[in-house]
Amino acid sequence: MNNKFAAGILCLGMGGLVTVQAQQQKPNVVFILADDLGYGDLGCYGQEKFETPNIDRLAQDGMRFTQCYSGTTVSAPSRSCLLTGMHSGHTPVRGNIELDPEGQFPLPASTHTIFHTFKEAGYKTSAFGKWGLGFVGTSGDPRSQGCDRFYGFNCQLLAHSYYPDHLWDNDQRVTLDDNVLEVEYGKGTYAPDLIHSKALEYLDSMTADEPFFMWYPTILPHAELIVPEDSIIKHYRGKFPEVAYKGTEPGNPAFRQGGYCTQLQPHATFAAMVARLDMYVGQIVAKLKEKGLYDNTIIIFSSDNGPHMEGGADPDFFNSNGIYRGYKRDLYEGGIRVPMIVSWHIQAGTETDFMCAFWDMLPTFRQITNPKAKPVEGEDGVSLLPLLTGKKGQQEHEYLYFEFQELNGRQAVRKGNWKLLHMNVRGERPYYELYNIAADPSERHNLLDEYPEITEELKAIMQSGHVDNPDFPLFEKR
Repeated sequence: MNNKFAAGILCLGMGGLVTVQAQQQKPNVVFILADDLGYGDLGCYGQEKFETPNIDRLAQDGMRFTQCYSGTTVSAPSRSCLLTGMHSGHTPVRGNIELDPEGQFPLPASTHTIFHTFKEAGYKTSAFGKWGLGFVGTSGDPRSQGCDRFYGFNCQLLAHSYYPDHLWDNDQRVTLDDNVLEVEYGKGTYAPDLIHSKALEYLDSMTADEPFFMWYPTILPHAELIVPEDSIIKHYRGKFPEVAYKGTEPGNPAFRQGGYCTQLQPHATFAAMVARLDMYVGQIVAKLKEKGLYDNTIIIFSSDNGPHMEGGADPDFFNSNGIYRGYKRDLYEGGIRVPMIVSWHIQAGTETDFMCAFWDMLPTFRQITNPKAKPVEGEDGVSLLPLLTGKKGQQEHEYLYFEFQELNGRQAVRKGNWKLLHMNVRGERPYYELYNIAADPSERHNLLDEYPEITEELKAIMQSGHVDNPDFPLFEKR
């Protein structure tokens, strides 16, 4: 039986099982967000070429979602959807726009984020990893968005480099002197290790007296492909056929400034990067147990979008998107359907096909921290608390809406078993595709001409789902 599930005295209520402990004390929340990890990149979702035992154990002890969708198909807007509770036709940041001197387009000052929700409930808040939603000192600075403590990459472009010249500790630039250009790759300070150590230090400072929310948006396993020379990479080296990837080298202006490094063994390295992330997850769980916080902590694991094909990555070799078509930057299922695991006071080994998305997280957390909280106007999510606690009355989505600014613009709507895609939105010849996801999850059979009434219904939803944003125009070039 799930240790968390057995930790408190069980009582029956409203058709579900909850614990006395969970009723009496606000739960801590640790949300681990992988970067470009595909639906099929975990053992518990079908991965066969490498192991993820610690993440799989979370699924064994909790709930595994099979129809969870990210905010959209690339980093910044997907995170914006997660933090704001709005889908990508409403959320304020809808694209990966680079701004000088560093960082991406900032969340507006008026934004209400998950961090604000937790702070209003008396929580300490933190984030360790990749931000990408506004440079230090702007309205999108983590501290301006309700995050008490931030450590990691502010800028997504810099986060392409695993041996960067600096990170950020709140508003303090942390210079990594041993990551100078002359140092051989694979030596120096591996940023994910350093960020992870800071997250563990943070957990070490937590007590049972004050609840906390820790967001852990790691850069693993995003390109570039590189890991320290230790037992993890040695375990996988030589196990797979390899084709070397020629990337940026010292002397190239993009070296350690967003360019991807040369990698002679990309398959082994990718497997080692996911294995390293799995190790981090195991260490986070161990720290929570060591501190006596585990039984009162919700652990969520997911990924920001589908698998990437950059820097030598080979998602087809690893079957990283499972049976689903598409990759990062696609609105096909492979680009937006992601793993999600919730480990809490849930019957062990639960699986659900409930259709949900990143914008459900904020209303879920609001209801967890305040059971009497009401839905907030302007948010697109629904609270998943009834589903997680086994109670009746779980609200379902009428539809899910997605958009993507790049590649001439793309839109998608999922309603029930039907999914409509609008491709090449700004191009000379835009077109639509219609799929029955239940009958054709791999999206191979376009049924557009066979179901005109359904097509028109979803087109109308698609039109109403998008609200123009002058900073991220979908139908006009920026």
